[in-house]
Amino acid sequence: MSGELSLNINIKEPRWDQGTFMGRAKHFFMITDPRNVLLSSETLEGARDTVESYRAGRVKPGLTEDELWRAKYIYDSAFHPDTGEKMFVIGRMSAQVPMNMTITGCMLTFYRTTPAVVFWQWVNQSFNAVVNYTNRSGDAPITVNQLGAAYVSATTGAVVTALGLKSLAKHLPPIVSRFVPFAAVAAANCINIPFMRQRELKYGIPVTDENGNRLGDSPSAAKQAIAQVVVSRIGMAVPAMAIPPVIMNALEKKAFMKVKALYTHTFFDISSPVRSLPAVLFVVFAAIPSFKRSSSSGARGSVPGVCNPPLLCSLPSKEVRWQTHVCVCVCVCNVINSCVHLGVMSIFLCSSMSVSSLEADLQETIRQTSPHTTTVYFNKGL
Repeated sequence: MSGELSLNINIKEPRWDQGTFMGRAKHFFMITDPRNVLLSSETLEGARDTVESYRAGRVKPGLTEDELWRAKYIYDSAFHPDTGEKMFVIGRMSAQVPMNMTITGCMLTFYRTTPAVVFWQWVNQSFNAVVNYTNRSGDAPITVNQLGAAYVSATTGAVVTALGLKSLAKHLPPIVSRFVPFAAVAAANCINIPFMRQRELKYGIPVTDENGNRLGDSPSAAKQAIAQVVVSRIGMAVPAMAIPPVIMNALEKKAFMKVKALYTHTFFDISSPVRSLPAVLFVVFAAIPSFKRSSSSGARGSVPGVCNPPLLCSLPSKEVRWQTHVCVCVCVCNVINSCVHLGVMSIFLCSSMSVSSLEADLQETIRQTSPHTTTVYFNKGL
């Protein structure tokens, strides 16, 4: 039929050229679109049916290319790429912005008291455990014991690191205490991820050729995947959790950090919006492309992560503390997008390694079954 959609569209690859900034920006905006969290089960199942039908060579009547790609990104946002199972809501890529904007912002704000440090590190590691389990690489199951061990170890590591540095910081320059949340997050990532994925280290993760044909399971690929994820997790925290402390330490000594309110005897604490400045600079790279991708509703306010600082700064003192905190949170979590767009790190793409770096028995199997394959690919997880 002349109006039927062609079967030549390669939905295994991103829709846009990943060799360009704009291509990566559009791709990851679609993957991390928070609106996908609100989609109903019927919509998700409909997207899966559309994608699986197209892969099987069946095109639904009236299906357009835009609808196909929309279904593909909805499918990718909710279903595991290896197992095909529907992922837990807060563990999906589309939930990273709203979840991280709350947790990361609170860790940056409430780090001075011991109860606050313990509570928010616990919340953060609880969320990380859910994300790691939901986005585990391959089809390797994680037992309850493994999940519990990883969760307890990471939470303990984060809390001990945070409290230890907090105690040491009393005898060190004030700027050191500002790095406590970042150090705790880094330490926890080094513990949590390997523990959560220890079965993969023992039995390996699936590796495929360039066409997606499974060649076997490799522990070496698992080691590389986990190392990349750990480095990525820590690297993504640097712009938002390591740069602001340096800037704030210098700025808080300036007189303009306290602005006298007109007709009152109160003072506005503007440290929160200033603290968000470094993150905002990174957000520019993540937010600008989204203005060119208009939503179906056409609403100007539909772009995630956009806020209005002048409005926030016009609020009374206590409200400023909370409203600007939300602003900081939004900026912080969007750093994830900026890092991905700049090509510094990839948080949900396949990785690759040379066949010669695999285990000897797997190398022999590949030489027999796929002699022309020199590079294997694998899903490194989140």
